[in-house]
Amino acid sequence: MDYRDVGRGMKIERGQKPYAPFPVPRSSSLAPATQLAFTLIELIVVMAIIALLLTLAGPRYFHSVDRAKEAVLKQNLSQMREAIDKYYEDRGRYPDSLEDLVARKYLRKLPSDPITDSVTSWVIVPPDEAGKGLVFDIRSGATGNGLDNSAYDRW
Repeated sequence: MDYRDVGRGMKIERGQKPYAPFPVPRSSSLAPATQLAFTLIELIVVMAIIALLLTLAGPRYFHSVDRAKEAVLKQNLSQMREAIDKYYEDRGRYPDSLEDLVARKYLRKLPSDPITDSVTSWVIVPPDEAGKGLVFDIRSGATGNGLDNSAYDRW
């Protein structure tokens, strides 16, 4: 039984499918009348729309990743500087290393520099006075500039 036979007085028994799904005719004279695939022009249009959306969303995504890394760097520097200050207030001297802050429970663990993705890239600034410890301040060891054009190693 064919779908063209349904309207010609053919009886359809119960449970029997009256016809197969109708094939979608194409308006192009070059395509067969029963083609069920996309044409090349349809695929090109869809790809162009996807490319346009990616060109709009891509720079915003990468810019937000850089902005997030800088925010984490500022927060890590702030927490470590606060821990150094608390160490100095409690002990009367600065720590000899960053690991002293972790060993004495001023920090749970040494945070990593999000720009370099390393715990060992921190730059230690010693105090002006000798005999007061070795870690007065801390800076990032990352090279380059942030989004505000200031150098990472000056934060």
